[in-house]
Amino acid sequence: MNLRITEIFLSIQGESSHAGRPCSFVRLTGCPMRCVWCDSEYTFTGGERLMFDQIFARLEEFGCNLVEVTGGEPLAQKNVFPFITMLCDHGYEVLIETGGFVSTEKVDERAKVILDVKCPASSEAERNHWPNLERLRKDKDEVKFVVADMADWEFACDMIAKYDLMNRTKEVLVSPVHGVANLKEIAEAVSRSGLNVRLNLQLHKYIWGADVHGV
Repeated sequence: MNLRITEIFLSIQGESSHAGRPCSFVRLTGCPMRCVWCDSEYTFTGGERLMFDQIFARLEEFGCNLVEVTGGEPLAQKNVFPFITMLCDHGYEVLIETGGFVSTEKVDERAKVILDVKCPASSEAERNHWPNLERLRKDKDEVKFVVADMADWEFACDMIAKYDLMNRTKEVLVSPVHGVANLKEIAEAVSRSGLNVRLNLQLHKYIWGADVHGV
């Protein structure tokens, strides 16, 4: 089996509770969503078909046990599900960065899901697959709200309450859109909210610049 791959690289994890950890990234090509602030448009087309064994050979070269499968939208390729299972079978710690449009039902239960819930400013909030939130697991999964403004923040708070995300997930992440959101305003809102959420800055962009490929 194969996957259409945009890039495979070794870096540090830039987001989530795993931020700062060495991580290998397998970035798949293609995405059914078109968020207005997307930083990964280069993944929409192109890419290269690689067999599973070719991908594993690259990962073995890196010698890093943490692997993130990302995109684009990685779950849009049906072969990704057996690939995720193979990663888990090989003993990797696996993170799945998904935009929330595609069902996570078939993701191997050993993998850790980082679910990106689309807020109104993305222009894609109506396409969220809401049953994904009900599948989140307290012991390993995380949910991320990418917020561009205070309206997005209020939307995130509403969804946190509606789906009881404080008790349903390991971590709730609030990620300001880099270069767009007012960081001080969002930070103050988080600090005053009384919610046990994590302000989630994109660490890689502060290290390598705003134009670096998102991780």
